[in-house]
Amino acid sequence: MASAWRKLKKSLIMKISTHRDDDRRRSSSSSSSSANGIVSSPSPSSVSRSSSRLSYSFSFQSSKTCAICLGSLKKGEGQAIFTAECSHHFHFNCIATNVQHGNRICPICRSEWKDIPFQAPGSANDFRNNNSTILGFRHNWHPPSLPVLETDQFSLEEPLSATHVAPAPSTCSQPITIKALPEFPAVLASDAVSKFPVLVGVSAPPFHVDVRHFNRAPIDLVAVLDVSGSMSGKLSLLKRAVCFIIQNLGPLDRVSIVTFSSSARRIFPLRRMRGSGQDDAISAVNALSSGGGTNIAEGLKKGVRVLEERHEQNPIASIMLLSDGHDTLNDDTRSLYRNVQNLTSNPNYSLQYLYLLPASICSRNTASGNEARRLSIPVHTFGFGSEHDSNAMHAISDLSGGTYSFIETVDNLQDAFARCIGGLLSVVAQDVRLTIQSLSRGVQIGSIHSGRYKNEIFNLGQKATIDVGSLYADEEKEFLVYVSIPASSRGEGEAKLDHMSLLEVLCSNKDSTSSEIVESRRERVVIRRPKVLSPTDKMVCLEVDRQKNRLAVADAIATAQRMAELGILDHAQAVLSEQKTTLLSSVSAQAGDDLCKWLEKELTETAQRMATLQLYEQSGRAYVLSGLSSHSWQRATTRGHSTTILPGEGANGINSYETPSMISMVSKSQCLNGGPSQQPQMVTKSCSLTPRHK
Repeated sequence: MASAWRKLKKSLIMKISTHRDDDRRRSSSSSSSSANGIVSSPSPSSVSRSSSRLSYSFSFQSSKTCAICLGSLKKGEGQAIFTAECSHHFHFNCIATNVQHGNRICPICRSEWKDIPFQAPGSANDFRNNNSTILGFRHNWHPPSLPVLETDQFSLEEPLSATHVAPAPSTCSQPITIKALPEFPAVLASDAVSKFPVLVGVSAPPFHVDVRHFNRAPIDLVAVLDVSGSMSGKLSLLKRAVCFIIQNLGPLDRVSIVTFSSSARRIFPLRRMRGSGQDDAISAVNALSSGGGTNIAEGLKKGVRVLEERHEQNPIASIMLLSDGHDTLNDDTRSLYRNVQNLTSNPNYSLQYLYLLPASICSRNTASGNEARRLSIPVHTFGFGSEHDSNAMHAISDLSGGTYSFIETVDNLQDAFARCIGGLLSVVAQDVRLTIQSLSRGVQIGSIHSGRYKNEIFNLGQKATIDVGSLYADEEKEFLVYVSIPASSRGEGEAKLDHMSLLEVLCSNKDSTSSEIVESRRERVVIRRPKVLSPTDKMVCLEVDRQKNRLAVADAIATAQRMAELGILDHAQAVLSEQKTTLLSSVSAQAGDDLCKWLEKELTETAQRMATLQLYEQSGRAYVLSGLSSHSWQRATTRGHSTTILPGEGANGINSYETPSMISMVSKSQCLNGGPSQQPQMVTKSCSLTPRHK
């Protein structure tokens, strides 16, 4: 038998060398003999010795030549290519035919496959007739439990509904509300102010029905899930959380599932969540198993490919990335993550990290002179447990325009997913842009504090824009615009009325369901310029003051985190304590403002998690980065062990960024889990005036 295999080896080597000269002719003529010779193996004992020597003979060709038909494996020749878990490549049709005969052994290295290709039948009748013999199993075979074959092109998406045309106007077509408020209603006519704060904000319209049945924009969602060995004890909770997402999507929404361990695979193509699509997605999730290393970068790349290679697109697209560990397959990432605390304070870090991320979620490959949009595919990351790489997860979400949630205990995983999906399923406006225009001579826009939202000032401070992107129903975004105000001139027409127009604010957006461009009513900021200030003129706008407090607290926490990374915990505690004192002495805090109470609790919790270096490494870093993500995008995230960001002293907690649709989805999750369905207290906002303090 060994002699026969040596002859076969010699014959194959001669065929391979000849095949180089005439690829197409040899591919067709040698397919039957070579396929039979390699696949129809004699006995396992003799094959293991002979085939191991044979594999070395053409291993140099295995990446370019199909070992079954000896045809070329070059891309673009009209044949799908299958990559086995042992990293050997074959034509899909060749290996699928081979597997149909019950052979689960690699023809090259003889390793046994766990994941095998599946070739769908041409019709439903063929499927019913053949499902008993496919892959050599006659019973207990269920199609959805098998992973879908990942071909060289991700072209197995389910088309969008042909009946899904522009919907009729609904509540989401209501215009966005603009607010524009000065810190003080008046400035002395003789005074020139270099940095006068003006609050500019937008509020999305509400809706008051279940997001599954609301006339909303459908979503294309890709779940990128860690199934490495460390997930073994958490896999059941992960399955339940992902199934919760699937069950709460509408019939026009599409979902794809990508898993990663040492490598990454798309186990479920982009399909609509209706009928069999929903059932098949749940079956694919329930079939997940854990094992191997952690390759976050590869999983993210594959998830991005699913969305990049779509033939049709739903209006909303997003990725949810979950992991409980460090990327063990990209050794250089840890050194890159170690020196980063906040991307906004360390822009050079992004230049180092970009090469690990797909171009679709960062702007590294932008053509010269054309600045890329902030993000077309936001990635919402979820890290749970004390061992996950919080710096990496925060960096990925921050670069892409998504949020980073820290899940301290896996019991809260489903609630964290529910909060995120509650927002994604309530998008009412896209491409939201604020345009701010100076209205008086000498009034110049100096700076804009907009977190991670891109802003631009041009025309020598006469005009500015803020790109907000998408808005969830009932969501609010607020920004501080600092302007310089000159001393009032008697020659100006407004001087007789003792008024000065500072700014005009306009908001434009694309309606998420009709794709129509909508413009909101313009808002003007006007102040008085009296010779003498009255008591009313000295009243501080609480909304401006509370926004200044929010930004100051976020900056203090970022500063404390940088010190904690250096091990200077006493300095970090001092920064937090000083900011807490400043916060409590502010006019909005003394007026009992809810947001200030929430910020005080956040400072206290942050200080507690920075009490020791061990505690900071265990949970403090992740807690802080999740909070910075929330403040940067003014969007709710899950932090720590609680389903509400910061639990209050009573039954309710306060979450300043949570929307009603998020609260509703979290409540539904908690009801299914048998836990308490507590509605977090929404922060109330009012435009009150409080006397200024000299």
